[in-house]
Amino acid sequence: MSQLFSPLTIKDVTFKNRIGVSPMCQYSAENGLVNDWHKVHLGSRAVGGAGLIIAEATAVLPEGRITPACVGIWNDEQVEALTPITRFIEQYGAVPGIQIGHAGRKASAARPWDGGQHLKNEEGGYDIIGPGDEPFDKEGVRLWKTPKKMTVDDIHRVQNAFVDAAKRSLAAGYKLLEIHGAHGYLLHSFFTPLVNKRDDEYGGSLENRARMMLETAEKIREVWPENLPLAVRLSTSDWDEQGLDISDNIQMAKWLKVRGVDIIDCSAGGASPSSRSSIGSRTSDQIGLAAEIKSTANIKTMAVGTITEAEQAERIIASDQADIVLLARAMLRDPYWAFHAAQTLGVDTKTVAPIQNAFFVG
Repeated sequence: MSQLFSPLTIKDVTFKNRIGVSPMCQYSAENGLVNDWHKVHLGSRAVGGAGLIIAEATAVLPEGRITPACVGIWNDEQVEALTPITRFIEQYGAVPGIQIGHAGRKASAARPWDGGQHLKNEEGGYDIIGPGDEPFDKEGVRLWKTPKKMTVDDIHRVQNAFVDAAKRSLAAGYKLLEIHGAHGYLLHSFFTPLVNKRDDEYGGSLENRARMMLETAEKIREVWPENLPLAVRLSTSDWDEQGLDISDNIQMAKWLKVRGVDIIDCSAGGASPSSRSSIGSRTSDQIGLAAEIKSTANIKTMAVGTITEAEQAERIIASDQADIVLLARAMLRDPYWAFHAAQTLGVDTKTVAPIQNAFFVG
């Protein structure tokens, strides 16, 4: 029997299989509102048989968007636009999830295909914030804007925005909530010593640098129903000797578990120009890091990074390296990846895809 296609239950939510669609920014929203593109992008992967569909990084505040074209969840109009998408995803057997976040000093950027550089405010950009006032890049390079160093009042304001976003996510019909704490965005930038040079209670020691994330998770857990799973995406390595390593993230995972987090989404990189992203030869290492966190912190994990083949995904789940595999580019190439994986592994496709597809081509 395929372990990849075995069900998984977390709290009161059952995933029909262990295949998830990783949150992928589409840079296609206006004023934070989703549209038909997002419905087709997410809905087609549900029809394709994935058990979990996580919506892209969704900003808790307007100035928390990576680009002006990113999705938001800071008002009720955005909730109304998201609700039909979650309903469609559930109708076709997948669990709708959402990733909420704040881009911090990497916010106010152009879309990738427009260059990805910071936008001046008169070009549609906006003021940015961070744990300190050091820009991501050197002056004149791509992400050149200087962030405002956040006060403790600023920190509490953003934490409250995360709480409000969690409430709106529930109202929109999501059954899994993921806090974005990776890739150099705001929560990760507080945790990593590559960025956080503060000397108050939110800086210095590992525990102090973790405080922003831990307080945010704790406040969200108070409003996110206990019977629904709460996830956190971590950059499990900064890919930099001066940054976070797996031991730091194992400790973070342990702290998060105590605060009610159910599963860790294990990505990596992105904190600084030296570790811009988790793309490249190191990406496959993330699967091993997910396994370390799962076994050492005794918490469920999601593995992501160059997972492309059905047999590979099967091995990850069967060897207990992770509880869910997340796919991004492979899903862009093939929205029906789960259906095709079932065929490859000899699984009855009628248990994977809607009858409208499975009856004729299963």
